[in-house]
Amino acid sequence: MNKKIKYSLYGIATLVLITLICVFAFSSCGTNNIIKLASKDANNYDLSLIYNDDTKSLYGSSSVDYINTSKDNLSEVFFHLYPNAFREGAKYKPVSDLKKDEAYINGESFGSITIKNVKVNNKEVQFTIGGEDNDILIVPLVSQLYPNSRTTIDIEFDVIIPNIKHRFGYTDNAINLGNFYPVACIYEDSKFDTSPYSYNGDPFYSSISNYNVSLTCDNDFVVASTGELTSKETKDNKTTYNYSALAVRDFAMSLSKKFQRLQTKADGTNILYYYHSDEQPNVSLDTAKKSVETFNKLFGDYPYKTLSVVETSFVHGGMEFPNIVFISDDLSSYEEYTNAIVHEIAHQWWYGVVGDNQNKDGYIDEGLAEYSCILFYENNPEYNITRSEILSNDLKSYLLFVEVYGDLFENFDTSMDRLLTEYNTEPEYTYMAYVKSVLMFDNLRQLIGDSDFLKGIKTFYNNNQMKFATKDTLILAFESASNVPLQSFFDSWIDGKIVIASN
Repeated sequence: MNKKIKYSLYGIATLVLITLICVFAFSSCGTNNIIKLASKDANNYDLSLIYNDDTKSLYGSSSVDYINTSKDNLSEVFFHLYPNAFREGAKYKPVSDLKKDEAYINGESFGSITIKNVKVNNKEVQFTIGGEDNDILIVPLVSQLYPNSRTTIDIEFDVIIPNIKHRFGYTDNAINLGNFYPVACIYEDSKFDTSPYSYNGDPFYSSISNYNVSLTCDNDFVVASTGELTSKETKDNKTTYNYSALAVRDFAMSLSKKFQRLQTKADGTNILYYYHSDEQPNVSLDTAKKSVETFNKLFGDYPYKTLSVVETSFVHGGMEFPNIVFISDDLSSYEEYTNAIVHEIAHQWWYGVVGDNQNKDGYIDEGLAEYSCILFYENNPEYNITRSEILSNDLKSYLLFVEVYGDLFENFDTSMDRLLTEYNTEPEYTYMAYVKSVLMFDNLRQLIGDSDFLKGIKTFYNNNQMKFATKDTLILAFESASNVPLQSFFDSWIDGKIVIASN
């Protein structure tokens, strides 16, 4: 080989290699920058937790580095106390009467959170418990907190975990710790949002925050968690797990002595599957992997390094949290179990990365998560589930529901943007936020075409990462993608004015 040609080829190869490295690095940095930028002006939670399996209780201390991101001076900070929805005598129950017997398999059980001590900048303060249902911790500040300023709030608390198949509760299979600690309320429109718990939907609305969490428990527990495990130490039959999570909306865990674990990778993300009775764990893990890969391709990259899928006891089909999803171990078929995996993983995009106020805009994240399942099956035909099949079933069930429900309620409301507490029943919320929302998104797809519809979803994702999406930003994304005015279209669906008929 001619030496000159050899060096020329070598130079070209080197240039190509450098280019590929740069492209990869830029792509990785892009994802990392999303996390880095979102974590900069965020609250920081340092949680230290000790779990007692004998009493099914949790001792916790939380140090919150709180930032005032508003334009107002603050004299106090409010925190949600979600576990108090599970206490005896709570006004807003954690489950509806329809689900009560299914949830409380050993009879009604109660849980709570008790605030023991609060300090602001190391000075003890006299806190109060308020809200509609004794579910809000009100912390007076030592001095006014100016915009863009920070203060440190230390909270010591005890948590009693109820015996219930729920996002927060224990069974013989696992202990689920979702929404279990004091969570800072969103401050907007010159007030804190203190919306109460509701058994309809997911009554949570919290800002992007950073977490360092330490959990100490018996060493025979296996723990699944939001974030990444940074260290683990075992001493005297106890194990302490330390986790770190940047730019997440909340923090959840599930622990069990029965968990087994499988692991794989999807486009650089570690997929962890925790299970205790799944007879096809490798198939479930593969579905999780395909879900991440499919949604990365369709919507945009999942920006976090880990995602845990957990088979656990839960009264509903599944529940999403940042970097972790709960899948019910009590679904009637493996097809339903598979669909729950796909739906909950879709929530990592719709709720996790692109947030919304779930107290009133649940149709955004639930509707998109449900429609993401349709897109998943279209892109993975080996599951033998078609778009037409899903839509036909949804349309029939929705029309039947409206017919029956219209006979029961004289002025039946079919709007989709009500507060969770304004829905008469759990099925009413489900049909508006899930089923009707799917019909709306598919009608939109037919109106603007497949290409612009998918472009609109990707635009919506890219424009609203680490933010709270609204109806307006949803409309803007699809209008931008399609160049079609869509305000009237969305208004008619969301306000309940559209008449839906069978084909």
